[in-house]
Amino acid sequence: MSKIKVMSENLANKIAAGEVVEKCASIVKELCENSIDANSRIIDVELEEGGKKKIKVVDDGIGMDKEDAILAFQRHATSKLYKDDDLFFIDTLGFRGEALPSIASVSKVVLKTSMGKSGTLIEIEGGNICKNENCEARVGTSITITKLFYNTPARLKYLKSEASELANCVTYIERLALANPNIAFSLSNDGHLVVKTSGSGNLLKTIHEIYGLNVSEKMLEIKGSNDDFDIYGYVCKPEILKSNRNHMITFVNNRVVKNNEINKAINDAYYTYKPDIKYPIVILNILTDPTLIDVNIHPTKQDIKIGKMDVLYNLIVTTIKNVLYKNLLIPKALKDSENVSYDKINTENIAKNIVEEEIKEYNSEANSNQIEFDLSGKSLEPVVVNPEMKKLKLYPVGLAHGTYIIAEDENAVYLIDQHAAQERVNYERNLKSLQSAEINTTSLLVPITIELSPSEMTIVKKEEEKLRSLGFDFSLFGINTYIFKGHPTWLRQGYEEESIRKILDLIIGGVKSIDPVKFNESIAITLACKMSIKANMHISNEAMEELLDELCACDNPYNCPHGRPTIIKFSNYDLERMFKRVMN
Repeated sequence: MSKIKVMSENLANKIAAGEVVEKCASIVKELCENSIDANSRIIDVELEEGGKKKIKVVDDGIGMDKEDAILAFQRHATSKLYKDDDLFFIDTLGFRGEALPSIASVSKVVLKTSMGKSGTLIEIEGGNICKNENCEARVGTSITITKLFYNTPARLKYLKSEASELANCVTYIERLALANPNIAFSLSNDGHLVVKTSGSGNLLKTIHEIYGLNVSEKMLEIKGSNDDFDIYGYVCKPEILKSNRNHMITFVNNRVVKNNEINKAINDAYYTYKPDIKYPIVILNILTDPTLIDVNIHPTKQDIKIGKMDVLYNLIVTTIKNVLYKNLLIPKALKDSENVSYDKINTENIAKNIVEEEIKEYNSEANSNQIEFDLSGKSLEPVVVNPEMKKLKLYPVGLAHGTYIIAEDENAVYLIDQHAAQERVNYERNLKSLQSAEINTTSLLVPITIELSPSEMTIVKKEEEKLRSLGFDFSLFGINTYIFKGHPTWLRQGYEEESIRKILDLIIGGVKSIDPVKFNESIAITLACKMSIKANMHISNEAMEELLDELCACDNPYNCPHGRPTIIKFSNYDLERMFKRVMN
């Protein structure tokens, strides 16, 4: 007798449910994506006990007739793929035909659907149809899930707490709403409304409805395109960073995705604008030809493969950097009132003003802030960035705690971290020297000997040319020892040996494997810190004024190379409000 048998369809669905239905949020995801594919404009999600007791999704989509409603619960039944070639042109969120039968195999499902003439009611429990009859004819679909995992107790045992399951559901609905700002979403739990968006089609307004005014008013619009990709969305100013990557939200062709390469591109675009342990809020939609992506590599369809990732990487980094360069990023010391109504913000006018300003800048040949990039991400013209900052003339009036320079102009009072400010100045000076075609070397009056361990010597010996290209003059001096007779002119006087050791540490530590640009940046950052004045060091008024002038001339004067802010602004209005000179 044969040992190999074909398993029943219900058993196959239970196995598939192990991949498709991981938690309550998985069910919410699959049902809402079906609603989006059905051209819904309103999607309401109702949960009980975070979805553990009940999940109900109601939409106003095109609905189904009775025959399709029954077929929808058969494995691999789909309206989205018909032939092999369709796999290369997937433009819907769902396509496998696995979700509904998998969900139905481990729960009780009640489906009500109609295309307008008559309605269909179907009840399924454990994969078996219990009821199939006519019902009221409301256009759209309502699907209710209860008794989740009742017939797979091991899976039921490992559902998380109500709070955790609810948090996962809320997170996904937020992302779907941001991916589809033209759809009105709502999510309630035990009768309490948790998420609600208007479906206005305005992404900035949707960001406000989810994150609130304090975040939405600090978002910067980004747009970019090349032959293969179009990107659009909003990125935050560096003053509202988060402690994890969860708010770097990306979509590809309006599909919520998680892709480490895209996240790396976003993170690299914020390089020196933020600390390494902090992450920006980013809402980014990437539009591309379906043939350049593969969404068929994981049952959840969130992990995808992208062709021409290097092209997309350059586009993301260039576009975000361009926007950060062009905006005045000095954080205000005071937050605006929490009770400001969003109705006062006319997002259409904001968008119109942004577009008009960009057109004005593009058409004005004399505008020094104009930046043009080719498709490879390289600048076509000399870049003059942050003209607003460069126009500032700050006058130092004192030093607080030996650390913070107090400065003013006619419009505001500023606090400047003297160490962070000089670190930024030194970083940009070092980096420009490292990028310069001409390397100037100065001789040491007393040569410096550096002794290394045998393992360190082995690594450094392979990178001798890299050191010489930086402007160092050195040679072997005995066993495992180098003697340095000259160094690049940009090294700070009195810190030559410490700087050389720092650069050798970077090479020994593995920076050698990074591209030359990142290697130069690592050196510039490391040495900038050592070359800068420290906190609690009192400097003269003339030194303060010189430092402020140098800071205002920087390409990015707002952050030190480690991402900490250099300058904070108290506007005259902020001061008057603090001292109750104005009461509004």
